[in-house]
Amino acid sequence: MVFRILGPLDISAGGAPVTLTGARQRTIMSMLLLAPNRVVSVETLADAVWNGRPPATARNQIAICVSALRKTLKATVGADDVLVTSHPGYMLFAGEHRIDAVEFEERAALGREAARSGRPEEACAHFEEALAMWRGPALEGITAERAQAEATRLNEMRLDVHEEHAGLRLEMGHHRELIGELTAFVREHPLRETAKAHLMLAQYRSGRRAEALETYRDGQRLLAEELGIDPGPALQELHEEILADSPRLTLPAEPVALVPSATVPAQLPSAVASFTGRRRELAALDTLLDHLGGPALPVGSLTGIGGVGKTALAVHWARQVAVRFPDGQLFADLRGYDEEEPRRPSAVLDRFLRALGVPAPQIPADQNERTALFRSVLDGRRVLIVLDNARSFQQIRPLLPGSGRCCVLITSRDPMGGALAGDYAFVPLHLDALGQDEAIALLSRVVGDDRLTGDPVAAARLAALCDGLPLALRIAAARLTAKPHWTVRSLVARLEDQHRRLDELSPDERGVRAGLRLSYRDLPEATARMFRLLATVNVPDFAAWAGAALLDIDPLDAEDLIEELVDAQFVVPVGTTTGHVRYRFQGLPRLFARERALAQDAAPDLRRAVRRVLGAWLALAAEAHRRVYGGDYTVLHGPAPLHPLPAHLTDSLLQDPMEWFESERTAITGLVEQAARDAESAFAWDLTMTSVTLFQNRNYLEDWRHSCEAALAAARQTGDRLGEAVMLHSLGTLEIVEWSYDRAGEHLTDALRLFEELGQDQGRALVLRNLALCARHDGELDHARDLGHRSLEIFRAVGDRYAEAHVLGMLAQVELERGDPRASLQLSSEAVARSRALGTARGEAQSTVRLAEALLHQGDGQRAEEAGRRALDLVRAGGDRRGEAHALRALGEALWCQGRTLEAEEAVREALRVAGKVPDRYLEGRARVVLGSLVLLHGDAAGAAECFTAADELFAGIGTSFWQERARQLGEVVRGGAVPGSQDLFALVQP
Repeated sequence: MVFRILGPLDISAGGAPVTLTGARQRTIMSMLLLAPNRVVSVETLADAVWNGRPPATARNQIAICVSALRKTLKATVGADDVLVTSHPGYMLFAGEHRIDAVEFEERAALGREAARSGRPEEACAHFEEALAMWRGPALEGITAERAQAEATRLNEMRLDVHEEHAGLRLEMGHHRELIGELTAFVREHPLRETAKAHLMLAQYRSGRRAEALETYRDGQRLLAEELGIDPGPALQELHEEILADSPRLTLPAEPVALVPSATVPAQLPSAVASFTGRRRELAALDTLLDHLGGPALPVGSLTGIGGVGKTALAVHWARQVAVRFPDGQLFADLRGYDEEEPRRPSAVLDRFLRALGVPAPQIPADQNERTALFRSVLDGRRVLIVLDNARSFQQIRPLLPGSGRCCVLITSRDPMGGALAGDYAFVPLHLDALGQDEAIALLSRVVGDDRLTGDPVAAARLAALCDGLPLALRIAAARLTAKPHWTVRSLVARLEDQHRRLDELSPDERGVRAGLRLSYRDLPEATARMFRLLATVNVPDFAAWAGAALLDIDPLDAEDLIEELVDAQFVVPVGTTTGHVRYRFQGLPRLFARERALAQDAAPDLRRAVRRVLGAWLALAAEAHRRVYGGDYTVLHGPAPLHPLPAHLTDSLLQDPMEWFESERTAITGLVEQAARDAESAFAWDLTMTSVTLFQNRNYLEDWRHSCEAALAAARQTGDRLGEAVMLHSLGTLEIVEWSYDRAGEHLTDALRLFEELGQDQGRALVLRNLALCARHDGELDHARDLGHRSLEIFRAVGDRYAEAHVLGMLAQVELERGDPRASLQLSSEAVARSRALGTARGEAQSTVRLAEALLHQGDGQRAEEAGRRALDLVRAGGDRRGEAHALRALGEALWCQGRTLEAEEAVREALRVAGKVPDRYLEGRARVVLGSLVLLHGDAAGAAECFTAADELFAGIGTSFWQERARQLGEVVRGGAVPGSQDLFALVQP
């Protein structure tokens, strides 16, 4: 198949067109074609299809569209492996199929490489082939904003190639032929200064000096009018040279022969055969060439962790631009991070001077004199100097020439910008790991067979396990090459074992472990200890306060140590949350740090450090819970020791307690898992219990269950009966949230027995409250009321005022369902007052929704609306999505009660949208019942029937027989054909 996006979307197979039906299919195919062989998430596709406003059913609709695309491709060409499902979305597996955008970029890259290597005719041929692929603006006709944003990038690349092509043709003397073409190009793209410069130069060389100056004035006027700026320095300089008839503007009479003399050094190592990608980095290094001949020496710096490919990139670029340095290329491995001592600058100078033709007797012994001679020899020469594996600025400073006609490229694990910036034309470049596509391309280039292309999912996992480090990737590829009977998954299985991964990637003294060891060797002791201890904590990322707890030091001192690890490329900053920078390890450095911790730190010391950091997270979680609930309410703590942080730091972190919980969610679940595995059950269950604030508020139910089950297993293993009771209670609460009331009852009954045996009154009360909810669900309203009052008495006795307010609200709901709205109104009003006095927005919102429902039963729609809007403000301020759906549904019913049915429908539709995002089937069912009634009143019987059927299925799925029966009654009303009055319908949607 041929996929073309450089113009309108066009697909053909064997020359026959393949037709896609519908804008959504075309948008999805465009997004996949823009990222071939890469997974595009469902969220990204939905964002593109619906321009940032996807409906609740977006995931299903995307799946339907992808399925239809697969059927189309299979029906037309028999291809069923082009669109691949791969978490978290889909991937277009290009294989042997052609994509014009990919071929365009490949041709353009070949053209640039040929241009760098001094082969202009070949470069022009590649550029012409690339430009010929265009049929119009990329993805013309696709209106999706996200697709158009990427199409804009392709269009810009087309313009760049056009300008590079024109520049080469100018160098080749084709100025007369270019004038017409460039005039049209500049007219179409008047703000592109490079094209304008090309046109001016072509006009000047063609003897049309006045036209060249007019072209400049036109551009100058346009920039001033459109943007309020002057032309850039390059265009201004060209203008001045045209005015002065500078000889630099004329072509040389004949090409300069770059014939090396006997003393021209060519010391660059051979290029790495498997070098892949790095186009952005190569382009950045090319900017060094712009400074040649200037007042300052061009100096480039490549930094990054060992094994990231600094030397390979430096050599690859140096070989591409070597033709620009006819007086030679010098290369030295300075051994800054080797087992041997770093090379002395004096020794390197000796070797460089000999290579430049200085007789040995004339080389002075003093280093300063050698530097002076080195600079004298290089004066006026064009020499490229690559200083590989440098340790410090002090090591390279004597090796820097004084002439701007030379160029220096340095590779190092440490940044030297502080010493180099300002005095030199400095181009710093930090080298990150390869992206997935480039990593897989490197693997494929070394392996040389179809094992990687045949299993793209395993190939992507292999690249991830190697951290995208070229060194690790080449070693992994070499393993596959040596074992042709292995599949990619065979090697992936070996690397998945964290105890084996470094061994597999360290076959000799040049492997991954050796490179990490050399960087680790030079860390100060305190920094090395921070490195080791951070790796023992099972979190994906962390802030400096976690390091402070591990070492039991001041947080600012901890931040300094972690920043030293950043400088050493061992950890990377990943952004800021709650006002604090967060850091993370890559996989391989973390494994190495854990190895070092086990080898160098005593087990009791490691245990104490981990307990301190667990205590710090628990202390912060407990304080966050207190700030959300107004006190230490509805939660049970155990004997796990806390490690409080300084008060000012705690206040800074917890300015928004729920934001802090959100930022630490994956850390909390990882720590619970680690504490459970290490038999630290008190930490595991206390952290889980305290974090239910997050899990329930933000609907992270899988995290809740995983943490509960891990902590429960640890409690049972260690004989921690209080922890067992607390986790059984928490699991019971989770089952209620998920509408599994039978399982909830089993957990809660076991928890109640343990709490009674332990004499733990607050635990008993919490369980009794939840058992009351179970009884209410089963229709045993009198029993629910009795259990609720029993729990209320205990909560009042132990002083848990938040739980007291919650039970009052629950009892208000029970009384409403028992048919006593007056009692419900009294209880809910008391619940609101208690919650407000506590300052707990979530509790007040829950009680206010129940107050609204009680008011609706008394027909007071206006006061119910006020209550609904108050509840909505509270839950939105706290980010409580489940509470938002409840409040919106109650608000919709309050508006309906007042006869404002159109406003009511709008509110309920919003409630349905939020409920679908939570997701909560009960909430969605309640909202559909109300929405169906409203659209029925508005004359849409088919829409109403659809709503009632969906509600019936939702309520059946969670076992709520009362509401299921109501949904069926409403469905029968629709089927009966007669639309009842608004009040009759309203009565059917009330409890």
